[in-house]
Amino acid sequence: MSNKLLSAIFGAAFAALALSPAAFAEGQELAEMHAEMDGCEACHADGEPSADGEYEFEQCQSCHGTLAEMDAVHQPHDGMLMCADCHAPHEMNVGDKPTCDSCHDDGRTADSVLK
Repeated sequence: MSNKLLSAIFGAAFAALALSPAAFAEGQELAEMHAEMDGCEACHADGEPSADGEYEFEQCQSCHGTLAEMDAVHQPHDGMLMCADCHAPHEMNVGDKPTCDSCHDDGRTADSVLK
């Protein structure tokens, strides 16, 4: 392939990424983004938080899949955590990603004991 063609392909891919909905939402809270889809009912039954967060966890999984179905970062947490344990929807912005040492001492692996 010619350099011009490769540059054009790279430029188009970069533009598509930069113009994606997620890029526009970077400074937006997770909860705001989800509320735009279907109001507070997108996550909460009757728009009200549940006492234990279980309903909201089920809503996360209905769209994003179970922790067991996700990547290697999520899989070890299956059965131990709910999404909101790491992804605080009313406190985090779209694009914010927790790190291992957000919960684990000294960046230990996922199978280590939580703080």
